Amino acid sequence: MSPSPSDEHVPRLRLAGVVPAAGASARMGRPKALLDAGGRSFVASVVGALVGGGCDPVVVVIGAGQPEVRRRAEGAGALVLENPDPGEGPITSLRLALVALGPGVDGVAVLPVDHPAVRAETVAVLLDALRDCGAPLVLPTSGGHRGHPAVFHRRLFAELLDPALEGGARTVVHRHLQEAGLVDVDDPGVLADIDTPAAYRAVYGASKEP
Repeated sequence: MSPSPSDEHVPRLRLAGVVPAAGASARMGRPKALLDAGGRSFVASVVGALVGGGCDPVVVVIGAGQPEVRRRAEGAGALVLENPDPGEGPITSLRLALVALGPGVDGVAVLPVDHPAVRAETVAVLLDALRDCGAPLVLPTSGGHRGHPAVFHRRLFAELLDPALEGGARTVVHRHLQEAGLVDVDDPGVLADIDTPAAYRAVYGASKEP
């Protein structure tokens, strides 16, 4: 008897994680990747969320001369790349990661290092949504607002890699909002962009210093 279509093995999309962490952290005043996120560094927390959510592999892109960030990222299970010229912003780090990942992945979840409160369960829900809905892009929402991570299908990689792209990944997100899968999640961490001392204290307590 021939197998029915439902019996045939359908390969699952292989989805990687990318953490842009090569910025100067000028607004924070010290490297955000090394800040304490309740017992773990920011970079370890972000990597943990991506690994725990099913991303394989997870790539962290750091700036030059950041051995401690490298150590923390690798200790959390990430591969580490160095961005020698991050001046154009996170898109340069994302491009390095996409080139390094090559054709072996079907999509990437991009989670900035200043979003350490995102839960692994949220990442897992978003990855499943990309696999199930056929959209080129999946975004979490909380309280009616879009957050991170953004999960890009490889159909959008050419746009992300386009050297003429202005505005970085945000531009690609806005181009495809009408096609995007928006997933409402019970996770305020998707909106918690912690890039200033005030934002840090708002999440971790008024008495806390970054």
